[in-house]
Amino acid sequence: MASVDISQQGSAALEQGSQWVGLDDVEVWSDFSEAVTGSQWGSRFAVEGMHCAACGFTVEKAVQSIDGVISAEVNATSGRARIVWDDKKTKPSALMQAIHHVGYQAFPQVASLDLRRKQQRQLLWRWLVAGFCMMQVMMYTYPTYFAAPGEMAVDTIRLLRWAAWVLTLPVMFFSSTLFFSNAYKDLKQRRISMDLPVTLGILITFCVSTAGTFQPDGWWGKEVYFDSLTMFIFFLLTGRWLEARMRNRTAGALEVLMRRLPSSIERQNSEGDFIRVALPKLQVGDVLRIFPGEAFPVDGTIILGSTSADEALLTGESAPVNKALSARVIAGSYNLASTVQIKTEKIGTSTQYAQIVALMERVSVDKPRLALLADKVAKPFLILVLFAAAGSALMFWQVDHSKALMAAVAVLIVTCPCALSLATPAAMLSSVGALAKTGLLARRMQALEAITTVDTIIFDKTGTLTSDHINVVNIETHQTITQQAALQLAASMAQHSLHPVSRALFDAWDQPLLETMTEVEEVSGAGLVANTALGQVKLGSARFCDIASQPGVGMQVYMANEHGLLATFSLEEDLRKDAKPTINRLLADGYKVIMLSGDQLPVATLVANKLGIKNVMADCTPQDKLDYMQDLQQQGKKIIMVGDGLNDGPVLAGAHVSVAMGKAVPLAQAQSDFVIQSGQLALLPQLFVHAKKTIRVVKQNLIWAGIYNAVCVPFAVLGYLPAWLAGFGMAASSLVVILNALRLSRIKPLNVEVY
Repeated sequence: MASVDISQQGSAALEQGSQWVGLDDVEVWSDFSEAVTGSQWGSRFAVEGMHCAACGFTVEKAVQSIDGVISAEVNATSGRARIVWDDKKTKPSALMQAIHHVGYQAFPQVASLDLRRKQQRQLLWRWLVAGFCMMQVMMYTYPTYFAAPGEMAVDTIRLLRWAAWVLTLPVMFFSSTLFFSNAYKDLKQRRISMDLPVTLGILITFCVSTAGTFQPDGWWGKEVYFDSLTMFIFFLLTGRWLEARMRNRTAGALEVLMRRLPSSIERQNSEGDFIRVALPKLQVGDVLRIFPGEAFPVDGTIILGSTSADEALLTGESAPVNKALSARVIAGSYNLASTVQIKTEKIGTSTQYAQIVALMERVSVDKPRLALLADKVAKPFLILVLFAAAGSALMFWQVDHSKALMAAVAVLIVTCPCALSLATPAAMLSSVGALAKTGLLARRMQALEAITTVDTIIFDKTGTLTSDHINVVNIETHQTITQQAALQLAASMAQHSLHPVSRALFDAWDQPLLETMTEVEEVSGAGLVANTALGQVKLGSARFCDIASQPGVGMQVYMANEHGLLATFSLEEDLRKDAKPTINRLLADGYKVIMLSGDQLPVATLVANKLGIKNVMADCTPQDKLDYMQDLQQQGKKIIMVGDGLNDGPVLAGAHVSVAMGKAVPLAQAQSDFVIQSGQLALLPQLFVHAKKTIRVVKQNLIWAGIYNAVCVPFAVLGYLPAWLAGFGMAASSLVVILNALRLSRIKPLNVEVY
């Protein structure tokens, strides 16, 4: 397969006269891109015209040939592309021009919804025209099937064939142009895709039938196949239309999220009046008025009124959530009860909603290992199909030219590996969409496959097995500082951290914080250090503060300076309500469960005993956790790490599969494969069950596609399979794969309480 080196044409040639130069403004491209690092951006595109794995591969190669492109991931099933590029070397217009050069159309992801609707309408019209003409052609062909030799006049037969030929023209020049244009683009780029054998089959059948109509005494024979031709085009379009519906139902989950935000909202101006403005004009600190039935467009805090909100699609929480005065609301959730006013805190890409969208975008272009394997198999398979068709034609050529050509057509149609290429991505996308509805977001499709091999589960304790609500129950101080001053100092330091213990100390103080400290630094897995009026103060574990731990039951946090211990804070944490039944379920399912904690052994053991966890390691630094996990991996263990994503970055990154959870977790956590946005531990057993079901469906699809080809190909090669039946078989095979994948779009709730 020849590749096209776009970079050789020069960036000037790409951008000169380009219709996409308007996208080269950073304020424009930031709407469909997110900053990766430095000058690198990750942009999301919808690509029109892709129908198979080879299409996605072609787009990837075209984009990767541009100087400045770091990586390109294209998923032909979802019709999405994610491209990481350097704005110092290239621009979005060059990316879109490169995709256009190889025969496809790219659109910024914000336009994908309109694109999907347009494509589906066009496909529906093609399907309807093919179906109508097919029925009419069958009506004119039907009498010739049952008429005895000599029963029908020659002129009548010719008239019926003429009528069938005329009715086939709209199918050829409207309905089939979808296949023709794709095949032409492929040949122009010197590549082979699934539309090429389909196009060859259609053209050969039409030409042979046309010749039989106009010159029935020619060497190609007098047989016509307009009924078979229109029928298998109809079946092919039926498969394409159902595939498009499947994409909208699974990969289209992202558009459902994007449609939740209103296009405009009421904002309070300097005179105190509320005026409706577009969302891009909102700024942090704006006061907005949200009516019942409207979606909250930003993350913010209620400053007037109270209501309830529907956060189901964002957090997995199915019941309405009460929102009183001072409660936080998240973008994309719906105001259900009454009008409220909110103060804007986060807008645009910084909202939780935007981060969820980014995660779903990332996974929609991801390719699992099985899909990559199917892609590799599909490409050489197409070449073998062409040789098999040619061999079949040669075998019958001396006997019957017409039969030889139709045998070749049957081979071309029946062996088109659409089902093979759809088998994995259709199941994976359907599964990921279903998990997202429960509040469990996937970042890598490969993780769905990897999780089925896991035998060991490692849990972090704080913020994972315990709830985010931690209370300060006692404060013991040195004689040089009062309890109030100690708590104020601790809260002032803790405001710089997202760790649940830090948030507990911060929440325990409801008065003004100290402003006399500088250079507050968080040491991962240990604590905080800051320069204060009392010198350099450390807040964290006993080891971090260089002191001996104090006797006592429960969690203790220490504060010390260079002179010694200043205060000891005793905290009490609650277990998550679903922690014990979840652990019981996992243990009953045969998994080995381990808890790693940075807390002291008595605290960690107390929590482990309540949950029934026998394997515990306490007083761990992030490096200790990583070393322990790597030792298990060297023993052959397949490990899933479940943590809060705050101090568990190294171990999350090193695990076979990683899950970050809790509302304190940044949703774009780079190390995690899954994010349990709702914070419900009970979703973890559900994830295991659904992942295994997904892989079973994928294997069923692959086996079905293999059996279908193994059974049908010999019949086609030997001339026993008519063209219309070959088209029906190919469409039916794809339909079976799609319907089987759609079984994954619904998740039956798993009752962990039974254990």
